[in-house]
Amino acid sequence: MTFDPRTLSQSWRLPSNLSPIVTFGAGSIVDDAHYPAYAKGGFPVAGLYDPDHEKAKALADKWGVKAYPTIEEAAAVDNAIFDLATPPAAHAKVLAALPDGAAVLIQKPMGTDLAAATEILTLCREKRLKAAVNFQLRFAPMMLALKDAIAKGLLGEVVDFDVYLALDTPWELWAFLERLPRVEIAMHSIHYLDLIRQVLGDPQGVHAKSIGHPNHSMAQTRTTAILDYGERIRCALSINHDHKFGRRHQACEFRVCGTEGAAYIQLGVNLDYPRGEPDILEIYPKGGDGWVTVPLEGTWFPDAFGGRMANLQRYASGEDRELVSSVEDAWMTMALVEALYASSAAPATPLAARPQ
Repeated sequence: MTFDPRTLSQSWRLPSNLSPIVTFGAGSIVDDAHYPAYAKGGFPVAGLYDPDHEKAKALADKWGVKAYPTIEEAAAVDNAIFDLATPPAAHAKVLAALPDGAAVLIQKPMGTDLAAATEILTLCREKRLKAAVNFQLRFAPMMLALKDAIAKGLLGEVVDFDVYLALDTPWELWAFLERLPRVEIAMHSIHYLDLIRQVLGDPQGVHAKSIGHPNHSMAQTRTTAILDYGERIRCALSINHDHKFGRRHQACEFRVCGTEGAAYIQLGVNLDYPRGEPDILEIYPKGGDGWVTVPLEGTWFPDAFGGRMANLQRYASGEDRELVSSVEDAWMTMALVEALYASSAAPATPLAARPQ
């Protein structure tokens, strides 16, 4: 059987009727990803709110939308889909101001830690919010195609999942991160952990070490982790955001191997953020005799943000039965993050003492 890579699904169907979007937060992620994706998908944006009204107005003017002076006015927009591009500590305050039963997309992470995630989950339940967390990597064209390939049996049983990053990440773009006690896992690798959960399910446990670097004051920028899936699956992450020695040996890639096939993925946006390099997906399919490049119909940034919003709006209107990365599911990603930090803080297994 000849594998045709063009048959793999790479996009999410748009809703029949588009609802207006109200954004909370006016940071770079809104300008770089949210609004370009919404414009590309034809989603109407009503406006945005940010405590820094001048910052909000500048971004609103750029995109031709309204800058709301208060949270209350932004939350009062009729029939809106609310898009929280806020720091994790601000999520609960904004959620509390939204009307009961509203549809809302919450920026990752789901709070600063698992306790905050539990508070957010409880609040969403009490207000009956149709709430999802913006784990948009699940909607990247390359990842939708990967999951379709796995579902079609092109890899056989997935038994190896490797995440390898050696990057020069421009942390200075997000100045607020310098004040946070949790950075690398909670703010970056959480995307990969969430995607792994969607593919492999929840692990039995974890081993991890996450550390900073002598050349800067960011809390953590380097992580090594093993997710324990028992005796059939090996899953490992090696993350280094301080590989500042030129592009030649930098990398941002997944290797997913099955019993009968494999996949290679390059996540291009991280290699020259925010400009980025191309995403790449190659499949060595079951019964094949070589690697096949999958022509991608978009990139993680910004296309995944459009797919993420499409699923939320389709769920809110009843067109999709599943809300992907709902707060119920996202809480488990936060539980995985919490376990990794607990493992990192715990003592390692010591070596035996030398015999005297």
